[in-house]
Amino acid sequence: MSVDRFRVDPDDYTWVHDEREDAETRNRPRTKKRPAHADATPGMVVGVDRGRYRVHIDSPTTTSPVTATRAKELRKESIVVGDHVDIVGDVSGADGALGRIVRIRPRKNVLRRSADDTDQVERVIVANIDQLVMVVAAANPEPRTRLIDRYIVAALDQDITPVLVVTKTDLASADSLLDYVAPLDIPHVALSSTDTGPGVEALSALLRGRVSVFVGHSGVGKSTLVNRLVPAADRAVGDVNVHTGRGRHTSSSSVALSIDGGWIVDTPGVRSFGLGHVTPESVAAGFDDLADFLRDCPKACSHSGDQEECGLTKALATDTLDSRLTARIRSLRLLLGHREETDYA
Repeated sequence: MSVDRFRVDPDDYTWVHDEREDAETRNRPRTKKRPAHADATPGMVVGVDRGRYRVHIDSPTTTSPVTATRAKELRKESIVVGDHVDIVGDVSGADGALGRIVRIRPRKNVLRRSADDTDQVERVIVANIDQLVMVVAAANPEPRTRLIDRYIVAALDQDITPVLVVTKTDLASADSLLDYVAPLDIPHVALSSTDTGPGVEALSALLRGRVSVFVGHSGVGKSTLVNRLVPAADRAVGDVNVHTGRGRHTSSSSVALSIDGGWIVDTPGVRSFGLGHVTPESVAAGFDDLADFLRDCPKACSHSGDQEECGLTKALATDTLDSRLTARIRSLRLLLGHREETDYA
């Protein structure tokens, strides 16, 4: 302790510790003023791994992603792939170099999901996305159209363009899946397991200059497709379990890969995609092909089939709907009226 922390006792003229000064020091309010970091370097998060962030910096002198930690003031903020951030410290990208993320720039959108439809706690998967690429296998594992519906709702809720990619067309035809989304005017591509020609070229054209996140059920060939598009990616791939018909998780974390002036974000495979954070109005907005029927609904209609005046109920009663529209109505009603539904077949 310094001599400034002592005083002379007036009774015996001895030096004693001045607790009054300590109390003043303890009670002094801490400043909330933080450094402005005006010289911080902007970048985009391209990988997250156990508290370390890989940040791409658009600079001719930085050829590798910068490894960074987060500043103390951001400890309660989530940082995900796709976030635009400001970074200080060593931004050379050299081995052993370490920067620090000091600011997260405002997001234009996020792709998020909840554990199930009743869970209001959302998990942000990726930020600042232009396109959501739904990768679905024509077979092995069997396609799940209701999972496609969930992807579309989640995308449109955040003003993200959905794109459908059907893989493994050498095992089964993609026609039924393409017909399912045809009225929605969604860009689509069909690929065989070995396609390296026109199909891959068409997909590359859709990805050029955009930030696109790839999502899909485990085993649909998502990481295999990413490796075709970006040969240096070296993403782990796996097979479908012959007993359960389900894919094995191979990608354990999201990562952004550069391609033709844009970015591909590969995400771990999912078996569910909860929409607990999406309002009923936004769910219905994801079914634009049913808009004519929904316009006939009374005010505050639940669309669940309990109301005879529901436009969907009237449409089903005509017996003139094709199987695709019937399936779409059922899917919408499951999302709105049976939020516990987890079978997305």
